[in-house]
Amino acid sequence: MKTFKLSGEVRQELGKKATKTLRRAEVVPCVLYGGKENIHFTVTQSDVRKLIYTPDVHIVDLTVGKNQSKAIVKELQFHPVSDKLLHIDFFEVSPDKPVIVEIPVKLTGLAAGVREGGKLNLGMRKLKVKGIYTDLPENIVVDVTKLKLGKSIQVGDLSFDKFELLNTKNAVVAQVKLTRAARGAAAAAEGEEAEGAAETPETTPAAEGEASDN
Repeated sequence: MKTFKLSGEVRQELGKKATKTLRRAEVVPCVLYGGKENIHFTVTQSDVRKLIYTPDVHIVDLTVGKNQSKAIVKELQFHPVSDKLLHIDFFEVSPDKPVIVEIPVKLTGLAAGVREGGKLNLGMRKLKVKGIYTDLPENIVVDVTKLKLGKSIQVGDLSFDKFELLNTKNAVVAQVKLTRAARGAAAAAEGEEAEGAAETPETTPAAEGEASDN
């Protein structure tokens, strides 16, 4: 996984009044969970912009005062009207403790169904996984080369050695849908086959007792 370096300042005051003051100053209150104790700190809006507004998942090299740790973004809170970032929950990770995160899906290959005129649809942009953070990839790569027209790849069809997928087994990750053009081509092909069969003369065996030309 990609890494992101971030430094924060330890919060000296807690409570709603102090939180409002911080937000007016374009500072984001944060909490780090998962360690020996919870750490309350702040970061600036500009420092976390590239961490938050991206589809990528990062391991955060976090420095708060004298404390250094590795963490993931666990939860974000935004203002319901302005969509401004209000709060970040981080979760500390370690090489011996599995974590649950959502990782982007990346499709690879030209699907067989697309070559037949179908359209490839990505049903799930991210999959929820559980594993040791050092074993987690930047993307979950799904090969669709053999995916035929009208068929799909479900979560239950996928398996990985170093992490576990937690989504519902029958959830559709990708599928090739039949387009109008493909339906028209299929109908035309069926019509040609039927027409060809009608034009072919039928051969019938000679009737018993039919006189010979000789």
